Amino acid sequence: MNHQEDDERLDAVFAALASPHRRRVVDVLASQPASIQQVAEQVGLSLTAINRHLAVLEAAGLIRRLKSGRVNFLAVRREGLLAVRRWLDGYSPHWGSDTETLENYVAAITRTPANKKESTP
Repeated sequence: MNHQEDDERLDAVFAALASPHRRRVVDVLASQPASIQQVAEQVGLSLTAINRHLAVLEAAGLIRRLKSGRVNFLAVRREGLLAVRRWLDGYSPHWGSDTETLENYVAAITRTPANKKESTP
């Protein structure tokens, strides 16, 4: 997958997760698969409303659907979240506390080099 495809996947995933209802769907399905009816009940939405949210989550690659008879079952596609994890992991080597990171940066750029003597008037 190239950089542009990674960006497009991240855009789709972040857009899908921007909705609290869709995040709740992912939360519900994170522990185990469920039917659409079960998800709708747990999220507190009608079947019509939940289906619109499911379409966005499916398009983003965050859930998958399996039909058995007349019942549709849903599960989280964990690999759908891997793009976000890889993106976040790219920043982890730089993470310290916010204060520590900012203070270290300011100290580094304002530090007088040891070999340069300050002139006195």
